[in-house]
Amino acid sequence: MALNNTYDARLVQQETAVGAGVQILVLALLGTAIGMGPAGWVTGLVFAVATWAVLSRALHRSGLRTFGPANRVTLGRATLVGGVTALVADSFVSAPPVSLLVGLTAVALLLDGVDGKVARRTGTSTALGARFDMEVDAFLILVLSVYVSMALGPWVLLIGAMRYAFVAAARVAPWLNAPLPPSTARKTVAALQGICLLVAGADLLPYAGNFAVALLALALLLWSFGRDVLWLWRESRVNRGRKNPGAEAAPAGRRPALELEWELAGR
Repeated sequence: MALNNTYDARLVQQETAVGAGVQILVLALLGTAIGMGPAGWVTGLVFAVATWAVLSRALHRSGLRTFGPANRVTLGRATLVGGVTALVADSFVSAPPVSLLVGLTAVALLLDGVDGKVARRTGTSTALGARFDMEVDAFLILVLSVYVSMALGPWVLLIGAMRYAFVAAARVAPWLNAPLPPSTARKTVAALQGICLLVAGADLLPYAGNFAVALLALALLLWSFGRDVLWLWRESRVNRGRKNPGAEAAPAGRRPALELEWELAGR
């Protein structure tokens, strides 16, 4: 049995190595097609190695015996995100075709949600898969915000940095780590971030139109995060009141805190 477990673990790790290999192949194709410079190559290779290392470590810690079809879809999306990342890095020193960047981004966004459906239909949903999907989404938004900020200003970086700021704040304020209830609004706002940044980055609209689209994305994200932070703060007060009824009483009619899994949709 130990030999079988070791063999399965090796197969899982091999899939992440194949993903890194495919990423390098994508970079080679991009380099051949557009003559990508050193900045794009270095950034793309760093992304490939970092993705392989982090995913391999996470798989080892999770003990999964199979990579699963849903994770393969997410790994494919990560490969596209790596290509977008390389193109954005290259855009600081040259002008890669906007159509190529938009095309890769559009496919990555279209595939968002496919991995979740595959996981549910095949009965292979895992916490690792949900986290992997979330991190790919968050990094794509960060990269797109960097690209759009070059035309509209550094304020656009707030869109990509907000999720990481939330994670950093949770280390200082642990009550931010509490589970959130499911929210269709949160999912919608998360999905709109990529769409709005793609529209602004495609430069199909005049400057004022691109500015308005990016500003709308930021406003929606601030509202979504603000609403969730307020909910978590209220729940933390209620929980403290239960633990110390003499110090702080829970408001009358208050619902108990929801014991739900963290919904990895845009967070």
